[in-house]
Amino acid sequence: MSYFFNKVVAITGGSDGIGKALVDSLLALGAKVATCGRSYDKLYSLQLQYASAPLHTITCDVSNEHDCQNFIESTIKTFGRIDILINNAGISMRSLFKDADFDVMKQIMDVNYWGAVYCTKYALDSIIANKGTIVGMSSVAGYRGLPGKSAYSASKFALQGWMEALRVEMMDQHVNVMWICPGFTTDEPRRYSGESPIDEETPIPPEECAAITLDAIEKQKRYVIMTFSGKRTVFSTRFFPTLADKFIHKYFFKDGKLVK
Repeated sequence: MSYFFNKVVAITGGSDGIGKALVDSLLALGAKVATCGRSYDKLYSLQLQYASAPLHTITCDVSNEHDCQNFIESTIKTFGRIDILINNAGISMRSLFKDADFDVMKQIMDVNYWGAVYCTKYALDSIIANKGTIVGMSSVAGYRGLPGKSAYSASKFALQGWMEALRVEMMDQHVNVMWICPGFTTDEPRRYSGESPIDEETPIPPEECAAITLDAIEKQKRYVIMTFSGKRTVFSTRFFPTLADKFIHKYFFKDGKLVK
């Protein structure tokens, strides 16, 4: 019997990309799944695809606290509990800081950081009661600030710092808190990728990202960095930061202009 059989899994941003692949995989493994997104049409299509499956969908903008509360409370009302929360929803950017708009930078923080905080806060009592798991979809940009993605990097640093603190807070409650750093996936535009373009040379299928994520949840890992280039970037930043600066600059800039 699958580890996920009969478990209640709530996933934000489950209407496409990695989120959709997670929904597909979890339903196939016998889980009860709740997901949310901003597109009613995509969620409606998902519901039609799994008309007879234990799937709950609801429109939600995770940057809105009330929407997050509604998503979590409706999930518990539908299935009675939450065992696993996967904070998957996220947006990215491509702009030098000097050209970036404050509204865009704020939106990135609201979606990538506060969206996870809101959903986790409202789901926490149920997750504690079931000794469950909290997952955050992070990025190499949560370890290494990337040019052209300053606000995105800030949101992922915030996410990982918060999750690291929460992980220790939840140890006595036997709740596992973990984060996943996927590479750029094959069917997602950059603004939904949740990953830096440093991995775009070898995109990963969303189905593979989902499989790695579910394996990490089952094994109760602390974190996963999926790609070799991601692991190399994190390693070089930690042990050879000046060299990493030069490598990142060479990769992202040509003749003084941002090219990645």
